[in-house]
Amino acid sequence: MEIRKVGVIGAGQMGNGIAHVFAAAGYEVVLTDISEEQLQAAVNTIQSNLDRQVSREKISQETRDAAMSNITTTLNIADLGETDLVIEAATEREDIKVQIFASLLPHLKPETILTSNTSSISITRLASGTDRPEKFMGFHFMNPVPIMQLVELIRGIATDEETYQACLGVVEKLGKTAASAEDFPAFIVNRILMPMINEAVYTLYEGVGSVASIDSSLKLGANHPMGPLELADFIGLDTCLAIMNVLHDGLADTKYRPCPLLTKYVEAGWLGRKTQRGFYDYRGETPVPTR
Repeated sequence: MEIRKVGVIGAGQMGNGIAHVFAAAGYEVVLTDISEEQLQAAVNTIQSNLDRQVSREKISQETRDAAMSNITTTLNIADLGETDLVIEAATEREDIKVQIFASLLPHLKPETILTSNTSSISITRLASGTDRPEKFMGFHFMNPVPIMQLVELIRGIATDEETYQACLGVVEKLGKTAASAEDFPAFIVNRILMPMINEAVYTLYEGVGSVASIDSSLKLGANHPMGPLELADFIGLDTCLAIMNVLHDGLADTKYRPCPLLTKYVEAGWLGRKTQRGFYDYRGETPVPTR
């Protein structure tokens, strides 16, 4: 099956990045969300990021113009009916993802491949609620999508080889690198990354170090480009908590217990950069640690 037209569900940080790279690679992209405001913000972000790539001579003006012309937006999920591949990039909540797929299925062609950008939720379980588990798989992009090279491809227990090879071909056309992961909680990247972030929060919670000292220690002592708490703010503390809960519930091991301080920040609505407060306060000119 040749994939030409791609549907992206969710116009947030991940969704607009996914739409960006597909449109730049020559695919027709239909981007949908429940909010017209979010769709317009996504288009503005994509345009700004493409313009930045042109200014840095990463792409040509012609490529930028073609990419923008490849993107259409809609509030109606039925408009994804003629797509060859759908990538769900909604919030990291299984109940929401299940509802999205249920509303989408009646409109799809029988051969359309369904995928989820989930960073932790069982692909087998998501696929079992659809009419095409053999054509369903995990398609996990890293954030920020236009910059990060890796894509995790996760097969559910029923995913067939044709579907995997089609998605692998898409990754190659995007100019990215695929890593195949088994369908275990949080897959590869977040299975390793999130416990590190959670341990950094425990280090803060127990008073071993301040936000600034923890982040500077990992940047200078382990050569990480971002400190773990800074990275958590970038990802979103609600997403970090959701993934830790999936690990804790799915693997039944106390070493994955989310730090109470991470839970407290999420309950306060301090989710990181997207709410202007997390482990840092971003409301001024320079981020200031909140602890």
